[in-house]
Amino acid sequence: MQLNQKTIQNEITLKGIGLHTGKEVTMTFKPAGTNQGYAFVRVDLEGKPTIEPRAEYVVDTQRGTNLEKNGVSIHTSEHVLAAAVGLGITNLIIEIDAAEPPIMDGSSKYFVEALEKAIVVEQGEPVEEYIVKEVISLKEEATGSEIMIMPSDEYQVTTMVDFGTQILGTQNANLNRISDFKEEISKARTFSFLHELEMLLDNDLIKGGDLNNAIVYVDKEISDETLVKLKKAFDKDEISVKANGILDNLTLHWANEAARHKLLDVIGDLALVGMPIRGKVIANKPGHSINTKFAKKLANIIKQEKRNNIPQFDLSQPPLMDIHKIMEILPHRPPFLLIDRILELSDTHVVGMKNVSMNEPFFVGHFPEAPVMPGVLQVEAMAQCGGVLVLNTVPDPENYLTFFMKMDNVKFKQKVLPGDTLIFRAELITPIRRGICHMQAYGYANNKLVVEAALMAQIAKKK
Repeated sequence: MQLNQKTIQNEITLKGIGLHTGKEVTMTFKPAGTNQGYAFVRVDLEGKPTIEPRAEYVVDTQRGTNLEKNGVSIHTSEHVLAAAVGLGITNLIIEIDAAEPPIMDGSSKYFVEALEKAIVVEQGEPVEEYIVKEVISLKEEATGSEIMIMPSDEYQVTTMVDFGTQILGTQNANLNRISDFKEEISKARTFSFLHELEMLLDNDLIKGGDLNNAIVYVDKEISDETLVKLKKAFDKDEISVKANGILDNLTLHWANEAARHKLLDVIGDLALVGMPIRGKVIANKPGHSINTKFAKKLANIIKQEKRNNIPQFDLSQPPLMDIHKIMEILPHRPPFLLIDRILELSDTHVVGMKNVSMNEPFFVGHFPEAPVMPGVLQVEAMAQCGGVLVLNTVPDPENYLTFFMKMDNVKFKQKVLPGDTLIFRAELITPIRRGICHMQAYGYANNKLVVEAALMAQIAKKK
């Protein structure tokens, strides 16, 4: 079933305390346009820099998933992202006046409630999902943590955790439908063991910590010195240990709340892939380190699959434009007209084709004994496809010329030989403005990617 993209109808603001800084944080959720994805905006910094939550920006996973782009940071991003994913929101702006979202109660509950209050709405554009086609896995030998994903009809997550302590032991949690996230997972709170809490307090690392925003499992005998330290840190006259080994007055939502929170973290961390996932995730002893490494691995696989997604066309069918129509638009002429057909054309992309013949004039002098199509001409052919795309935006294309402005990240993957059929696909990176076309282009032959480049060209009226 095809799903549509979603955002929120209204903006909404939350305030709370940052876990590590102890300072009040204001965070505002705002609607975002289609295909924008998620974006954190640091409104407290000059220029209001944006950080897209992507696996490539992960810099630290010690006490949460921490991102950094161009020197600007966002800490503990996972609980907010999990809330957005859990509600099926695909486009969202998250404005924040600090480096970390408010901890609230240590779960995603309050973020889910705020987003629902802002009204989740469909946007009419289909969601681009990553559909898992085979088993993908990753293991950390040092920790024994392992995560894998396999094909499934929908996004599902299973976590299996073994904390190696008598107080908590082994737990499992399952989410069979992402639509159940709110009821089954969002209220699961973060947790810590007493020995970890002492270390954090000793290093002044959880200034916003409170016994109401995290579950503390007592995995050791509490000394009088520790009790004094905890009372001072949390500003309490008395601190006790409940019968189930939990510090002070919290009541568990579920017996396996710790495993459910680990599942929440997996969902938040895998949001760093950059698109919704359709597949079943099984995570054994998950943590932010392996979660984000796996997100990066998936993101790289998706990128590679996109680059190798060979366009398939029935070349026996009439093209959208044959060579005569192309010459009505493009100013190029043989031997420098390097595309023969236009197969697809929209406001944002173009697909063109070239048959590479042994009779090409460039083969006369370019390795005549072992003819190979020059790479610069492959790039020129892709640029001519872009020329068709940008000239399609003016009513009188015959009165314009196209000129190269720049090219970036040019890569040649395979040789192009006589007899090959080249298929070029170019997609806009940014909207066309002032006749400037900035596009990502790919060239394919023999079901392989042979060339790619980011190109920029401009049209200018003939004088």
